[in-house]
This record gives sequence, C-alpha cells and structure tokens, in this order.
Amino acid sequence: MPTTIRSYASYVAVGDSFTEGMCDDLLPDGHYQGWADRVARALAAEHAERAEPAGQSGQAGQFGPADGGFRYANLAVRGKLIGQIHAEQLAPAAAMGAELVTLAGGLNDVLRPGCDIDRVERLLGDCVRELRAAGSTVVLFTSTDPTRRMAGSARLLPTILRMKAFVQELGRQDGIVVVDLFSAPCFDDRRLWAEDRLHLSPEGHRRVAEGVLEALGRPAAFDWRAPLPAAAPPGLTERLRDDARWLRSHLGPWIGRRLTGRSSGDGRPPKRAELLPYS
Repeated sequence: MPTTIRSYASYVAVGDSFTEGMCDDLLPDGHYQGWADRVARALAAEHAERAEPAGQSGQAGQFGPADGGFRYANLAVRGKLIGQIHAEQLAPAAAMGAELVTLAGGLNDVLRPGCDIDRVERLLGDCVRELRAAGSTVVLFTSTDPTRRMAGSARLLPTILRMKAFVQELGRQDGIVVVDLFSAPCFDDRRLWAEDRLHLSPEGHRRVAEGVLEALGRPAAFDWRAPLPAAAPPGLTERLRDDARWLRSHLGPWIGRRLTGRSSGDGRPPKRAELLPYS
C-alpha cells in the first residue's frame, strides 16, 4: 500500500441505525455487525501490519498508541434524530479524539412529515465543525435515492437532494470525506436491502464498508457500485405477499411509534460506548 495513504489508529462511528448496523449479520454478542464494524476490522488489520512496535520507553510508535493497538467505538443508536445525535453522541465522540470519525444522521428527520431541514443542516454542520476541531478526519454520506425502489417516496426527494448538496459542499473542506451513495445504482436493487426496506442487507453493508475504505484512499477490493447479477423478477403473487408482510411487520409498527412518540432506540445504549482496542 502506498505510504501516502494515511493509516488510522482510532475510529469512532456516530449516527443512527445505518451506522449501528441494523439487519446485517449478528455477532456472537447479539449485536448487528454493520458496515462500520467491517471498516474497523479492515483498518485494524492494516494498522497491525503497519504499526511499529513501541520502543523501550513504552512510547507510541509512528502509527498508534503505546500498546500499538487499533481502537474503535460505535456510539450509533437506532432511531436517533440529528438533534439526539448532536446532544448525546457529539461530545463523547469529540472527547475521544479519534483520528477518524464517520458521521451519518438526518435521514430519520427527513422521513418524518414537517422536517425542519434548516435545523437538520445546522446541527449536522455543527457536528462536523466540532469533530474537525478535535482533529478528526470526518467521513459523511449522501443518502441513497429511495424513489428508484420504494413507491410513495417521491415526496422525500427534494429534501434528500438538498441534503446531498449540503453534504457535498461540506466535503469540499479539508479533512472531510464524502461517500456518495446517491449516485450508486446498485442500491436500487432490493437485494441490498433488508425485509423492512429501510435498512441494508448484509450485502448492502459490505458495499458501504468498501465505499468508505475507497473514499479513504484504499485500493478497491471490488467495485462496490456495480449492479448485482441479474435475477428473475418476483411474480405478482410473491410481490403482493411481500408487500402485505412489510405492511404488517414493518410499516405498521413504524407508524405506531411515530403516533406515540416512541423510538426503536429508546433506552438502548451504544454497542461500543468506549474507544477500546479492536482487532
């Protein structure tokens, strides 16, 4: 790997269910794996290969802390709005002083009627500024385009396009990297999405992880934007059955939580609340 590519010794993931890893494979501890864990695993392996051993004084080598280990925290919690991410995750993430932070938030706000997009952009911008002030490289994301796979989502497109432009403008600043999911047509394929149609499938998480690593300058292990191999489209009966199951199992409960002011993340702690060694 070229020496011009920066090596990271610490990484904090901030956000909502997208970053928590919802609907990816389950880990032995019962948490979802998620693209952020996949990125952490790749960076940890890279760091282990490149890190110099600590000297006799016990001081850090060139690439990391004195113990030579890569450290990772994931503060993301499902269902969080950008105001909650700003209030609950920003200060801990900044205090950790990680070399790398991924930040994804605001889409849960956009999904709700009456979204105050000015406030969403202001809070997202505040998060980026504080994380950059702490010395972290910050990775941001554009949303995928739901209109190409979800009926009834056209109302969201103007706000999603505005958020896309805002994130891309932030990405012009030094130390900020943007992973553009919106322009990747592979995410039009329902096979990259879980049964609830809101969260990524394991293959979707694998591709987002590769997109992050590529945005950080790593050579591509595969073309994460490429479409999946063609498959026969489901028949009408199968589509109707899937739609009925989705309405009953996913859309109905989601609407119920909105009406009662509840969230799927209420009372749920982050899966990795501390910046600890990870391999």
